Amino acid sequence: MVSIFCGVTSAQVEFEFSGYVTEMPIYQKMDENLALTYGIKDDIFMNLNRLRLRPVLYLSDDTRINAEYEIAGLYFSNMGSFDLTSSGKTERQIVNLSASPVQENKYRVNHFIDRLYIKQRFDFGNIVVGRQRIQWGSGRIWNPTDLFNPINPVNFFKIEKDGADAVSVNYYIGSFTDLNVVFNPNELIAKSNYGARFRTNYGEYDFAVIGGYFDRQPVAGLDVTGNLVGAGVRFEGIIAGKSDYNEEYISFIAGIDNQFTAELYTLIEYHYNGEGTNNIADYDIAKLASGGLLNLNTDYIHLSSTYQYNPLINFGLSWMKNINDGSGFVGLSGNYDLIVNLTARAGAQISFGSMDTEYILYGSSWYLQFDYYF
Repeated sequence: MVSIFCGVTSAQVEFEFSGYVTEMPIYQKMDENLALTYGIKDDIFMNLNRLRLRPVLYLSDDTRINAEYEIAGLYFSNMGSFDLTSSGKTERQIVNLSASPVQENKYRVNHFIDRLYIKQRFDFGNIVVGRQRIQWGSGRIWNPTDLFNPINPVNFFKIEKDGADAVSVNYYIGSFTDLNVVFNPNELIAKSNYGARFRTNYGEYDFAVIGGYFDRQPVAGLDVTGNLVGAGVRFEGIIAGKSDYNEEYISFIAGIDNQFTAELYTLIEYHYNGEGTNNIADYDIAKLASGGLLNLNTDYIHLSSTYQYNPLINFGLSWMKNINDGSGFVGLSGNYDLIVNLTARAGAQISFGSMDTEYILYGSSWYLQFDYYF
């Protein structure tokens, strides 16, 4: 990280600069019948390069401007199922800050601004204006109350959640109590999203209630986290009302995790997805591919565990299943900190299921990943 100080008589401006570079070769194997149905080859080699730059400009002790810019290049031996460099304007962004200058047969380059906001601190709290991450929800795998920038847990190649163009006001009521009010505009004012989250603490538990209007639906939600007999427990869920364009639904997660030893950590999380369907024939694959849906069915379970072999090496094992259609995937990973700023990772995400089930759509992937931070 680089810091530059510009001194003046009445104020001091500080500039910080950090980021990382990722190199990620991936081999993906699709189900043969599925590949034949969609007219693509059943195997593909890809190489993903990502450069993310994160400058921060401190105008004063109370004012700062944050930006995060990314450029990603993807080589692919033939067309696959999903674009790993997808960076187009999302439904939570009003301004298109992305471009694809290279769109070749087997190579493409995308670049975009994923964060760009000014944060002003006051005695009562702070106000953030611009493209930002709204941090709602406590689930480790799924976040039903994250109505601004959720991420699909299957996307092993994606780290950051997409930024949302919003005005966020945080009002501090007490040491563990605050109110967050967010307005996310849309080009059509009637389609704008807005909501509020009130968060507080009682004993060993944190509570949050949310309410608002998202995707032209009234939404109310609850988020609870705490400790139970030494383990961490969490619940978060929403009730979305009926609108002219969407049906009402309920979505929630319930999870528990525990640090059994200094080396061994384990998590289990159940997800009920009220937007989904139990009928495979009604799966909206196009909406899944576009990011409008994160899951197609209603009931999911995730188990994972990590083991730290030593301070430089750790291993991960995960298992996720669509309970109703029987599909899922097994994830394997191993991380090694080569030097202070360089990490190497090897992993696999192996899907299982019958034809037309959800997770078989993703195929199985084996990958290496190298991250250098500066």
